[in-house]
Formats: sequence, C-alpha cells, structure tokens
Amino acid sequence: MRPMTKKNKIAAVAMSAALVAVGGGAAYAYWSTTGGGNGSAAASSGTSPVTINVTVAPGVAPGTPQAITYTATNPNSSSTTVTLATPVVTTNKSGCLPDWFSATAPAGTTTVLAGATTALGGGTLTLNDDPATNQDACKGATITVTVGSN
Repeated sequence: MRPMTKKNKIAAVAMSAALVAVGGGAAYAYWSTTGGGNGSAAASSGTSPVTINVTVAPGVAPGTPQAITYTATNPNSSSTTVTLATPVVTTNKSGCLPDWFSATAPAGTTTVLAGATTALGGGTLTLNDDPATNQDACKGATITVTVGSN
C-alpha cells in the first residue's frame, strides 16, 4: 500500500467532515420535523325503539284461553335481540279486574334483523273462571295485553 500524502490526508479529513455534517444535518432534519393535523368522527345518534306487536284472538270468556301472537319490528340499520318481559293485562271497564286474567309470552331470545318484522312466538290470554265471583263486568270490555322487552 502506498503512503498517504499530505494532500490526500487533508482531502480525507474534509470528506469525513462533510459526511458527518451531511449525516448530522439529515438526522437533525428528521428529528426536528413538525406538523399538525386534526380529525373527527360522528358518534351514533342512537337507535329507534323496537316495536312489539301483540295480537289477541277475539272471544275471551271465562275459562276459554285465546291465542296471543307476538311480533317485533326493528326499524334500525342493525340487528338486535329481543327477550319479552312478563305481559301486563289492563281493561277498559271498571269492575272487570285485570287480576282475573293471566297472559303468557314466549320465553327465550329472538334476533330481529335490521329493518324487519319477526315472529317472536305465541302465548295465551285467559279470563280465569271464578265461580264464586260474578265476572259479567268483563262482557264487552276491551282487554289490553302490554309487553315490553328486557
């Protein structure tokens, strides 16, 4: 190998200094980068309630159970599950006591698809016959079965 001349040594030192300066400058530029930005997202506005529909066959009479059909309508854009609560019976005539009635609803959970109406199952409405009590006040009464979901 041949010996380095003074001119070559000066050139090598200058080249090394230049590389360190360029490399250090690049690192400085990389680590001192600044910037800004922003973003946003819209939160869900919530969902509309699912409607539970109750249809009772006509002809309720003491000791004669009538069929109840339950359906659910989901107006939302996503599926949901429905589990029916215990039905509540009311009447529109005084003297026709809601306690005289019993109503059932299907047990279990049903998935109701988005924008669909789905059958939830059936139950019964019974005017429990009480031979010791005159139940004539219920003749012609409107009996309403209300059920919510859990």
